[in-house]
Amino acid sequence: MGKKGMNRRQFLKLTGAGSLVAAAGAMGGGISFPSGLWAATPKIQGPIKIGYQAVLSGTLAGYGEFHKMGAVMAMEEINAKGGIAGQKVEVEFRDSTLKADEAIKNARYFVDSWGADFLAGIDSSGQALALAPVMAQLDRVLMVTHGATEKLTEDFVYRKGIKQIFRNCMPVYNDGHAAAFIAKDFPAVKWSTVSPKYEYGFTCWKMFQESLKGLKPSAQFVAESFAPFGTTDFRSHINTIMDARPDGLYSTEWAGELITFVKQAKEAGLFEKVKYVMFPVGAAMDVLEGLGKEMPDNIWISGRYYFQYPNSQTNGEWVARFHKRWKHYPAYVSETGYSAIYAFKQAVEKAGSKDTKAVIAALEGMEQNSPAGKRVFRKEDHQAIYEVPWGKTKSDPKYPFKVMGEMKVLPAKEYFNRPPFEGPGATPPFK
Repeated sequence: MGKKGMNRRQFLKLTGAGSLVAAAGAMGGGISFPSGLWAATPKIQGPIKIGYQAVLSGTLAGYGEFHKMGAVMAMEEINAKGGIAGQKVEVEFRDSTLKADEAIKNARYFVDSWGADFLAGIDSSGQALALAPVMAQLDRVLMVTHGATEKLTEDFVYRKGIKQIFRNCMPVYNDGHAAAFIAKDFPAVKWSTVSPKYEYGFTCWKMFQESLKGLKPSAQFVAESFAPFGTTDFRSHINTIMDARPDGLYSTEWAGELITFVKQAKEAGLFEKVKYVMFPVGAAMDVLEGLGKEMPDNIWISGRYYFQYPNSQTNGEWVARFHKRWKHYPAYVSETGYSAIYAFKQAVEKAGSKDTKAVIAALEGMEQNSPAGKRVFRKEDHQAIYEVPWGKTKSDPKYPFKVMGEMKVLPAKEYFNRPPFEGPGATPPFK
């Protein structure tokens, strides 16, 4: 994150220097919480233990802190209202790093040593794919709150039948397909990319090209440059794009690397020469805060949640509580972390049990009212379906960073891949 980021010492000072598992004090009246969650259920043995892992070290540690903020808020609110089925909620956090082995080790610790009932988190798509078969062995529900690869739900849940995996965050369908639906209306014909040199970058660019070509046959793709993880000097990538003279630039760079890319591209004059620019995860709070007023105007950005959408009482009041608690506006992983804990509450109380099989049955097809709006967990692949906005950046004196001005929201059914995830009619654009 940028200068406004929160280090771990500051976070612990706010939450209390001891365990993050403490119950909250009484909450004030007159505030709106996700609805339909407080029904009485049969006695369930507590506490309800949730193991949560996210990146808490290195250059992406800010994501882990934002995860924590959301999950801790949910725990506090739920405990202040009597817990889950009358039982206290406990959340323990561990650093996932970005290594698959570390994520697997954490999952085994949570279940085998700590006795977790449920697991949540995961920033890396590679870690999510590595964990899927392990969750079948451990037989605990894992709610993925960030890793966005479509292969997790399409391959491991739908095709291989690993029912313990759910995901409540927006997958790559928004980054690739939805971006093409937005781009088709631009005058731009010649497109280019600077994106991460790993699966996420390759997958999204492929989705974007295929969908845009289907929507706008005149589209051309004239330059691509993939930057390895950890890139700090984007000059050669920027030069590749500028030499190709495209009309549009599409980039799935994210976090600190997107911040660095934007600063260097701005210095090189790229945004004066390329008029249509899209950052599918440019609405991430760490990017908005990190760039501040340096983010150019008229850039199309999106994310897995954006704090000004939807314009609902639930979201507005949650954003206000979040900002009061943490002195930050929520990142998308804050919302997905928060909503994951509430999803477990709703499913356990619906099932009347914390048994894995019963909770899976409760989650399948479940509708959840959340700050991000209504989520529906698709039964076939356990992917939550909900809408997020795309918007064009502009200044607003109320905020120290750029926000969305003109906003477009596409129905998720128009750009989410559909079961059986192969053959005609499985990928957009749909006939």
